Amino acid sequence: MTDPVVVALLVWLLVTATTVAAFSDPLATIVAFGVYSLGMAMLWAVFRAPDVGLTEAAVGAGVTTALFLVVVFRTGVGRPGLFRSQSEISPQSLAVVGGFVAVVLWTVPSLPAVGDPTAPGFQRVAPAYLARSPALGVTNVVTAVLVAFRGFDTFGEVVVVFAAGIAVLAVFDREVVR
Repeated sequence: MTDPVVVALLVWLLVTATTVAAFSDPLATIVAFGVYSLGMAMLWAVFRAPDVGLTEAAVGAGVTTALFLVVVFRTGVGRPGLFRSQSEISPQSLAVVGGFVAVVLWTVPSLPAVGDPTAPGFQRVAPAYLARSPALGVTNVVTAVLVAFRGFDTFGEVVVVFAAGIAVLAVFDREVVR
């Protein structure tokens, strides 16, 4: 049985993604994109990936939305109208998006339930991490996984957050190095 919270969040994401594509007003698009990122952050939290959820909330809903708003206000982009006209959306684009959504939805039933102890990740991957973590001298398994086993990925996340911080300083005309 599907969790109603997951279904509600997926509907939220579908509606906000469609709204982002339908808006022509830059401010409305940015706000809708921020709401979409917030929904993604909540979905990651429901899927028990709080590190990814916090990163999505900070970078996607927070920093990116703020940077887009600053750019719009600094460039003085006008407000042509709230929604795109139907002539601006090509039928080919709608067909490609519809096909992509259909393929993604087709794969959803093959996914294991969240937290299913018979899922391959719990059967093969988790025991290997649990067995190898003490040999690294790290008492916290989550820290061992993030630092030792996913070191390059974690380093990439640190680089992204650092770059976002530098971009914020640059946009607000702050000196990076004094």
